[in-house]
Amino acid sequence: MRRSVLGVVALVAAAGSVAGAAPYPPDPLQSPMWTAHAETIFGDDPVRFDPRVKVTYPEIAENQRAFPVALDARNIPDVKRMVIFADLNPIPIAVDYSPTAAQAYIATRIKLDQRTPVRGAVQLMTGEWLVGGGWVDAAGGGCSAPPISRVKGDWAQHLGEIRGEGWPMAAQSSGPPLSRLRVSFRHPMDTGLVANIATYHIEEIVVKSAVGAVLGEMALWASVSEDPALTIMPNAAVGDRLTVVGRDTNGREYTAKIAIAAQSPMPLALAQ
Repeated sequence: MRRSVLGVVALVAAAGSVAGAAPYPPDPLQSPMWTAHAETIFGDDPVRFDPRVKVTYPEIAENQRAFPVALDARNIPDVKRMVIFADLNPIPIAVDYSPTAAQAYIATRIKLDQRTPVRGAVQLMTGEWLVGGGWVDAAGGGCSAPPISRVKGDWAQHLGEIRGEGWPMAAQSSGPPLSRLRVSFRHPMDTGLVANIATYHIEEIVVKSAVGAVLGEMALWASVSEDPALTIMPNAAVGDRLTVVGRDTNGREYTAKIAIAAQSPMPLALAQ
């Protein structure tokens, strides 16, 4: 669906710029890669920076292998697509999410290779993109270090294991019932930047209702952390059994059924 983006990201990152740049707004973060990534992700669509796009993260990356990021656009109507990316990562895009029947919210953990802007971008039904984010201090090396499971040597024994939990959100005055779904996969999420270890990562996750309707779907890149954990807010009620399907770059599929429990034991927070 969006794999075509990946094929050009590496070339754009290497070049640092692309001829014929669209008239994108000036970058408040003054990143050297803003125009290149804007052309790759947004193309000819209109773009503007908007404070309503909430990108939440720690100011300092204490663990550059697993840096928590949440993109929240619930106060923006008609969001159809959400992208999390880090300008100066060798693999800039982390997640490209379509909240088909869900709130415009996603949280996950990503790798950081150096100090970089971390951004969230949301596309409206009109085609316009709204962007937010900020600089993050990071020691670096998150994309080029081998996964812990590779070092331990136990990754194959646990490959594809899924853990998930779902709880209802506070009742709304109108609209469908909402839930918070947290799901994690055991997977090395290899970037291909470590010697003798090829790229190998989960590339697609789909969440479906009990009757098979798509609630949300996303493309993932290897810049998502090892053993990826994701939080979304699908339209689902207590007792609903949701189906989560993941597929990796080797064509392996992983499936789990997750029921929405009666109540949530904790408030919503960043994926940890």
